[in-house]
Parts: sequence; C-alpha cells; structure tokens
Amino acid sequence: MNVTETNAEGLHRELRVVVGADELEEKLSSRLEELKSKARIKGFRPGRVPKEHLRKIYGRSVMAEVVQQAVQETSEKAISDREERPAFQPQLKLPEDEAEINQIFDGKGDLAYTMTFEVLPKVEVMDLATIALERPTTPVSDKDIDEAVDRIIATNPNYTPKDGPAKTGDRVTIDFVGKLNGEPFEGGTATDAPITLGAGGFIPGFEDGLEGVSAGEEKVIDATFPEAYGEPKLAGKAVKFDVTVKEVATPEKPTLDDEFAKSLGAESVGKMRETVKGRLEFDRNMASRLKMKRALLDALSDGHDFELPPTLVDNEFNAIWDQVLKDQEQSKKTFEDEGTTEEKAKGEYRDIASRRVRLGLLLSEIGSRNEITVSDDEVNKALIERIRQFPGQERQVYDFYRNTPEALAELRAPIYEDKVVDYVLELAKVTDKNVSLEELYKDLDDGQSSDGKNEED
Repeated sequence: MNVTETNAEGLHRELRVVVGADELEEKLSSRLEELKSKARIKGFRPGRVPKEHLRKIYGRSVMAEVVQQAVQETSEKAISDREERPAFQPQLKLPEDEAEINQIFDGKGDLAYTMTFEVLPKVEVMDLATIALERPTTPVSDKDIDEAVDRIIATNPNYTPKDGPAKTGDRVTIDFVGKLNGEPFEGGTATDAPITLGAGGFIPGFEDGLEGVSAGEEKVIDATFPEAYGEPKLAGKAVKFDVTVKEVATPEKPTLDDEFAKSLGAESVGKMRETVKGRLEFDRNMASRLKMKRALLDALSDGHDFELPPTLVDNEFNAIWDQVLKDQEQSKKTFEDEGTTEEKAKGEYRDIASRRVRLGLLLSEIGSRNEITVSDDEVNKALIERIRQFPGQERQVYDFYRNTPEALAELRAPIYEDKVVDYVLELAKVTDKNVSLEELYKDLDDGQSSDGKNEED
C-alpha cells in the first residue's frame, strides 16, 4: 500500500491510496486457497479442486470481495498511521472507468482510490482554574412559602353546585359530541368532562359557548380548531358540539387545615409547608445551576479559538435551520414578523452552530483528558426517566431506544456534558452572590417554576 497526501488545506485532507496488483493477487490467492477445502464442484473430490480452476470459475467474484476488503483495511490503516482523528466518516472515491475496473478484477492493474475527510483540530485547553464565576443564590423565606401555599389554595378550590347560570371561574360538567360536517370525529366525544370557564383549556369558542348555561340545559356550540392544531384533519376546521350540561358549580376558597393538606397527599399543613419549601429550594438551585452553566460555557467559548471542521458546522447549522423553518411554518410567522431578515437570521444561527461545535469539541477534549465517562447505569436511569414520560407505551419506548443507537446516544450526551461541566466547576473560582428572585429567573424562559417564574429544564 502506498499513501500520498494530495491536499492538506486547513482541516481538509485528501489522500491517494494505491494497493498494488501483486498485493491484491496475494490476497486473492489466499482466499482461493481457503475455498479449496470448501468448494464442491462436479468432477473433483472435496479439497482437490485446482486453484486455477477455482480462479477461472470464481476469480472475478472473489476479487470483488478482495477489493472491498482491501479498501476497508487500507483506508483504516491510512488514517491510523497518520494519527489523525477524522471529524466524520471519510468519503471514498473508487475507480469508475470500466477498463480500469476490468484491469483490477483481472489482476492486471493496481487499485487506486482517493479519501477525503476533515480532521478534528488540536485543542489547547485553557487553565480552567483561572475561570471566575458567580453562583446566584436566593434563599427561601417564610413569605415565599406563604405565597406558594396561597397559590396552591387558589388552584385547588372547592366547588359547590349552583342553580344559576355559569360565569367565568365556574366549573361546568358536561357530556359532549363534536361533529365535523355533521359527522362525529375521533376524540371529539366525552362524558362528565369538567370545564373551568376562563381557564382557556379548550379550543376557541367552546368556553364562550358555555357562558350562561344552567344544569340540565342542552346546547349546540360552534367552535374552531386552531390552524396549528396537532391533528391535520381538524386544524383550522369549524365544528359543532352537541352539549348536555350536567352540573354548574361555583368555586370556594378552601380552608387551610390538615384535611386540605391530606387531600393533596401531605400528612399535615406543617408537612405541606416543608414540601413546598423543598420544591422552591430545588427549583432555585436548578435555576442557579443553569445560570452558572451558561456563564461557564460562555467563558469556555470566549477562552478558546480554534479552527472548526466546516462539515460539522454545516451539519449543526442545517439541523438548527430546519427546526427554525418548521417552527415558522407551525406558528405562521415570517422573519419580518420577528424583526429580522432571512439573511441576518442565517448568520446568527450559523454563529450558534459554530459555538455549539466549538463547545462540543472542547468539552469532549476535557472529558477525554480527564477520563470522564458515562456508565451504563447512568444511561439506564435516564432511559427510565424518559420511559416514564410515555405512560402506557413503556415497552415501545424501551424497544425504540434499545434498537436505535443514535437515540440512546442522545440520552448519553447531556449526562456526559453535565459531568464535564461539574468537573470544570470544581476547578473554577466560584463565589456565591445573593440576588433577587426576579434576577435569579431573568432570561430563563423555557418552562415554569413553582415560584411562578420562568426557567429552563
């Protein structure tokens, strides 16, 4: 095998690999020798078939196997000998000229092919001990607990049946049958369904149609499914609901006592307050960690500047951009609606893609140098948590992840990232800083905490 580097611009590599005809012939001869003991050909005793006869019958098909094996072995060796790490699977360009292919298969020509790939850059990790971070902290006060308990009381009212017409805040218990073009549609029927007027829990028009109804009343309500509704057959469609009102009940503020606490699964008011405090502390610790992690990743990104494999950045950008376009299609919004242009948005998302690739390579390098790994037990715990999100489909979800290595890798990746982040945080200079609740949750706009503030999961 002879390997020649034909291009080494930046992280791009192109190699020309030549496997001599004599080397291919040697492999072919060895393979035919193996076939001698297995071949069953009329007129010859087992194991007595002349090699030249086997070559005449099977030569080209065996040579095809030899060439395939030679390409696999030599391409792997070419990479290994260079001690480089490809950023992705190298692309191979094999001979396409029919005459050249025939020469190779007839054992009269060398096998020559090219390999193109990008290599991972060498990453010089900064002195992690020089990173300085502030950990935002917000202790839970008795007032915080009181306010959280008040919210619990407000969202768990007692309902008392009444004779009068339903109004906002009342709970209306109904039977209904939804119809599209006069025919019932799947999922549009329910019995004893509780609807709280004003809660916005149903499609537009439905709750409005229940305003003023009384127990025992029958009514037809017109409503329209949103354009972005998950079921395409119903999205944007106007439908009618045949409704029978079973009960109208008005909310009453419950008394905060041990009975109320027990109705929520606590032993007493005191235990309920302890649970509330624990939940608030957990949420605030999670928000604090998330802000710390963001600040750490910013510091790592700003502290490193190395060339990125273009293909990795392109792949990351394409994944981000595809999601952006899907979100726009679903929300029916344009770039102009968001105060930008497609060109500007592409530039911003490409910067995000570059940052993600840079941090991914950097965290991988830090983890590798310090032998940080993710155990099977940790992955299994993550899998169990994911399975719990799909009640009734546990077996299907389990089988999907066990049979889909890419999906299982998606569970492993955030665990690995968090372990590397924890390692770096142990080395960094971290000081606590008391902040207000508003500041703690500022800019954390994915998810809702029990404090009533936004946070990321």
